[in-house]
Amino acid sequence: MRQQTSIRAVLAVTVLAAGLVIAPLGSAPVAQAAATAAPRGNVGKFQQQFVEEFKTTANWGGKFAKTYAGSWQPYPDGMSNMYWSGKQIRSLNGHMDVYLDGKHGAAGTFGTPTGAWDHKGGKFSVRAKATGGVGNGAAFMLWPTSNVWSDGEIDYPESNFEDSPMSHQHSMQPGNEVMATSQTTRASWRDWHVYSIEWIPGKSVRYLLDGKVISTVTWDVPTSAHRYMFQVGNWGAKGHLYIDWVSTYKYTG
Repeated sequence: MRQQTSIRAVLAVTVLAAGLVIAPLGSAPVAQAAATAAPRGNVGKFQQQFVEEFKTTANWGGKFAKTYAGSWQPYPDGMSNMYWSGKQIRSLNGHMDVYLDGKHGAAGTFGTPTGAWDHKGGKFSVRAKATGGVGNGAAFMLWPTSNVWSDGEIDYPESNFEDSPMSHQHSMQPGNEVMATSQTTRASWRDWHVYSIEWIPGKSVRYLLDGKVISTVTWDVPTSAHRYMFQVGNWGAKGHLYIDWVSTYKYTG
């Protein structure tokens, strides 16, 4: 997403910067995904470890964080004077509802308090859509638990809400991390879609939209522990980011 203030996990890092490598995609637009339940069970060499469907209603003001303490590890309210996850997030009608008010961002990590930080490969899937929020955007990412940028950053989906969601796989060369191999989806945040990352450490990262591969990258592939998370900014028009479900898997090799 684009804004003069960059947002990233702990380290303020920028994306959608000059020098991105954009890979072409077929000209046909991507159709809206049909309603889907959260996946259950293993997928090939990916062993399911975590799934959350947000079926329990929990209000703003920190109640969501308490209710989903086993599934969601938020940034502390006021972090970097940008993120107010307790204030901005609730669950309703089976969705995680992130309210975009143009003044308060939100961010956090999916997973259990002990298991959210040590992903070394795996499959990561989220079903999401957004309404409003023009000028704001979301970044779902695998971010190194070390907080060392050159340990590898994988973003998908990421973009402003008025743009098509994209993937960005950043350079692991120290000092050159802003460079990324990127791919557009030609999809829309305004429709429900399932976004998946399949990461085999040191070998490849596949990006899937509604179960179909849109890109495979075999360079700048991380090997160290990462966490699966998202961020939205504290700018732009009012709106909502809705997350239907999240699922993570371990790569078994």
